[in-house]
Amino acid sequence: MRLSREQVEAIREVVHSECGPSARVRLFGSRLDDALRGGDVDILVELDEPVERPAVLSARLSARLSRQLQGRAVDVVLSAPNIARSAVHHAAEKRGRLL
Repeated sequence: MRLSREQVEAIREVVHSECGPSARVRLFGSRLDDALRGGDVDILVELDEPVERPAVLSARLSARLSRQLQGRAVDVVLSAPNIARSAVHHAAEKRGRLL
C-alpha cells in the first residue's frame, strides 16, 4: 500500500469527522500496488445510514482529503443504503483494503 501511516490516519480522521465514527474506509485502485508510482487516491466510504446529499458529501470529502494529502487527487465513492451500487462498489469491496 502506497500510503504512509500518517496519510491513513488523516484519511480516517477526515472521514470520521464528516460521516461519524461508524464510517468505514477502504482504499482501492492503484495505491494498493507497491510496484506502481504516482496516481490518485481512490477510497470507498461505507455508511450504514442513508446520505441526504451524496454528491455534496463526496465532493466535500474529496476536497478536505486532497488538502490533507498535499494536493493529491482523491476520488471518493460512497456506499449507503440509498445509493445505487455499481461495478466500482463491487470492485472496491472485493479488492479494497480497510483502513
